[in-house]
Amino acid sequence: MLSLDRDLWAKLSGPYGSAEDAPRLLQQLQQQFSQEVFDDLFQEYLFHQNTIYTATYAAMPFLARLACSTSDTAVRKELYINCGIIEASRDEQHQMPYPPSWTELADVVGSTVCTQMYTDYVEAIDQLRSLTEQVLTDVAELSTDDTEKRYVLIADAAFRKSYIVANMLMTFSEGDEYVAECPACANEVYIWPDEHHAVPLKAYAEDPVFQPDQEAQAIIPASSWADEETQVLAERTAQIGEQTLSAHLPYLAGKTTCPSCREKIAVWPALLSTFTM
Repeated sequence: MLSLDRDLWAKLSGPYGSAEDAPRLLQQLQQQFSQEVFDDLFQEYLFHQNTIYTATYAAMPFLARLACSTSDTAVRKELYINCGIIEASRDEQHQMPYPPSWTELADVVGSTVCTQMYTDYVEAIDQLRSLTEQVLTDVAELSTDDTEKRYVLIADAAFRKSYIVANMLMTFSEGDEYVAECPACANEVYIWPDEHHAVPLKAYAEDPVFQPDQEAQAIIPASSWADEETQVLAERTAQIGEQTLSAHLPYLAGKTTCPSCREKIAVWPALLSTFTM
C-alpha cells in the first residue's frame, strides 16, 4: 500500500479535488477509530453520489487492514458496510493492470504505481470478504435495525461480485418500493407492498403514491429459488434476521402480469435488468 507520507497523495483525487489531506485522516483512524474522522474521510475524499475516486483505491488497503485488526464489532461492521458500498459503486470491474480512466494519472506517477494501487485494492477486497461470516454473526446477535442489516447484505453481495444485486438493494435500501422493467413492452413496473403490511407485494403500471386508485396485479411468490443468487441472498437474509427483505424476496423472485401489456413476466430478472455494470 502507499506510504502515508508520500507526495503521491497530492496527485490523487477525491470528489472535491486533491486528496493530499487524506493521509492525515487515515493516520488518525489508525491511532484510534473515530466515527467523525471516518465520516470526514469517506465524504470528503472517498465517495460522492455513487462515485469513487483514485484516492478511494489508495485508501482501501488501510481501511481493510483496520477492519481485519479491530476487535470492536461496531467498527468492523462500519468499515465492512462502507467498503462494501465503495465496491458496489466501482464501475470499472476487473480492469487489469489498472482502470483505463487512470491513463492520465499513470502519465504523472507511472504505470507501476497505478498497477500497485489497483492490485492493493483488489487484495483489500479479498481481505474484507474474509470478514463476512464474522460480520453476519455480529449483526445477527447485536443488531435490530433492518436498514443496517440490508446494508450488510449489500456489502456481502458486492464482495461476492454480485454487483447488480448489490446496486439493486442499495437503490431500494428502504424496502418500501421496487421498480422493474417489463421485458416485453419496456414499461416500468412498480412493485409495491400492501399499504399496511410488508406483504403481499403487488405490481402497478404507475407509481401508487400518485395513482392510488389504479388496478394492481397480483404477484405469485416463488415456492423455491430459481437461481443461486436468490438462494444465497435468502440464506444470508434469514441468517441475520432481516425481516423486510425476507418477506419480500419470495415475491421479488415470483411471477406477475405486466400491468401495461398483460404479458407474464418473472419479477427478479425484470427488476435486475435496469442495473448494469
